[in-house]
Amino acid sequence: MFDAETIEIFKSHKTPFYYYDLGLLRRTLDEIKTHGLSKGYHVHFAIKANFNLPILEEIRKAGLGIDCVSGNEIKRAIESGFTGKQLAFAGVGKTDEEIQIGLDNNIFSFNCESLQELEVLNSLAGKSDKTANISIRLNPNVEAKTHKYITTGLNENKFGITADKLPKLFEMLPSLENISLTGIHFHIGSQITDLQPFKDLCDRVNEMQDLFEKNAIRLHHINVGGGYGIDYENPDDNPIPDFKSFFEVFDRNLELRESQQVHFELGRSIVGQCGSLISKVLFIKEGVTTNFAVIDAGMTELIRPALYQANHRVDVLTSDKPHKTYDVVGPICETSDTFQKKVQLPELQRGDLVAIRSAGAYGEVMSSGFNLRERVKAVYSE
Repeated sequence: MFDAETIEIFKSHKTPFYYYDLGLLRRTLDEIKTHGLSKGYHVHFAIKANFNLPILEEIRKAGLGIDCVSGNEIKRAIESGFTGKQLAFAGVGKTDEEIQIGLDNNIFSFNCESLQELEVLNSLAGKSDKTANISIRLNPNVEAKTHKYITTGLNENKFGITADKLPKLFEMLPSLENISLTGIHFHIGSQITDLQPFKDLCDRVNEMQDLFEKNAIRLHHINVGGGYGIDYENPDDNPIPDFKSFFEVFDRNLELRESQQVHFELGRSIVGQCGSLISKVLFIKEGVTTNFAVIDAGMTELIRPALYQANHRVDVLTSDKPHKTYDVVGPICETSDTFQKKVQLPELQRGDLVAIRSAGAYGEVMSSGFNLRERVKAVYSE
């Protein structure tokens, strides 16, 4: 929760706004350094989770790289002080212009998701008189045990190359003179809190390593993606994910070759808990069976509850009255513009402040101008 001094600061800002605790972000990064970077692992921050400059500055200083999924994300990373050699570029639908941005910045790796992408990348690299380093994104058909919209590693998903395409891949590679295959890449989904899927992924990685070696391909690096989740229900009890246990799964189960690098693409687990959406109560509306707390933040500021049925804890910052039951809803003319239903909160009145927690990842970056709403602002702890 927030101390009295911070709440007073909140009162001086126009709501809604995002608040970022940079101290918590640094402590989270310290855990990644202790349990991940210290082992020689390479961690790329998934910039799609949060591309705010003060956030990226802390991540850069901690020694992480960046995982991009668009040309503009590459540009933002370069503007933030990252070098091309720190960037991996994933995405199932890269445009020619975006590929060229990656080539111009000599990025570490293009994570290629289809055989046709390899041909296009080879052609564009040839026109630029460059050799592009690539990783093949493989679809491991591993169940991530997460929401169906953020599962990415099953055969039915659009991501990666499935095992049945590998013979054709091995046949094509010798003719692609302007690409260099340096690694293989996986990403099975997001908000994964059960570590078993990551162990299953390791088993699949080991199988793929053996297959590539049988085809005379030695891999410089293995990229196991990201997807590690956070505790949305108890952000104060678990503000930092258990990175020790997470990295240990890969320590124990990956069968690495000599001098082989392991790369990760973590996003939510790094920034999710450091951000909160601060909002003000506009009206208390008594319904037939439900009390509605109508706040000034909506799905335009945080779309995850409407899009994924995501559960973000709502904390009341300016009331300590006895609890009542509310549906906490936004002002947008959509029934899905609801943050919590039938939640017990201290009795609210017009003007009370609330914090929608665990919103540092996929919150502000997904905000929209629907209803011609003003874009939400950001406030930082320092």
